[in-house]
Amino acid sequence: MTKEEKVIKYYMICNKLKSLIRSGWIKWNLEGDRLESVAEHIYGVQMLAISMWSEYKYDIDLEKVILMLAVHELEETVIGDLTIFDIEKSDKIKLGHEAVCNILSDLRCGDKIKNLIFEFDDRKTKEALFAYYCDKLECDIQAKIYDDRGYVSLRKQDNNKVFKDKDVKKYLDEYKSFSGMWLKFGQDKYNYDNNFKEVSDYLLNNDIKDMLN
Repeated sequence: MTKEEKVIKYYMICNKLKSLIRSGWIKWNLEGDRLESVAEHIYGVQMLAISMWSEYKYDIDLEKVILMLAVHELEETVIGDLTIFDIEKSDKIKLGHEAVCNILSDLRCGDKIKNLIFEFDDRKTKEALFAYYCDKLECDIQAKIYDDRGYVSLRKQDNNKVFKDKDVKKYLDEYKSFSGMWLKFGQDKYNYDNNFKEVSDYLLNNDIKDMLN
């Protein structure tokens, strides 16, 4: 395979993420003119990383984080957007790593990219943990945006298995809103550091409608 063919092949694989809608929004029966794709999530989480690094003065290699986030959903070109309610974490990691190894096998720098993805999944370095927090908080922020735009109705969840999860129901009973549930679930599930918790708390306690224009 020529270099030109490798470039185009990799691009075409990644291009699938432009039209792959985030499955969480589909599960919750969101109704809007358009919903976020995985590619849009990748862009959003990179922009969130830049702003968190800027305002909270993290001592990290930001360029490494941005590259890590650029490829952190690469597996979804093969296995789709699977959530914690669809598959066990260990099974998803196994499938994802197999997919990533196959996708990157032809690229000269494939091992470097693969190792960044493995590092992200391990969450043992400060860059990987920061990237992981950004990945999760970005989803929480998007839930808040969709909720404030009126995209979701809790009365239209009869076919939503996630809606019946005991932890989800607990947070819904406590916060009485889609985004309140999502934000609090994230805080308890992902063990944010103080800075990410601070941003999450702001979203939990404030109306951001005026920021959406």
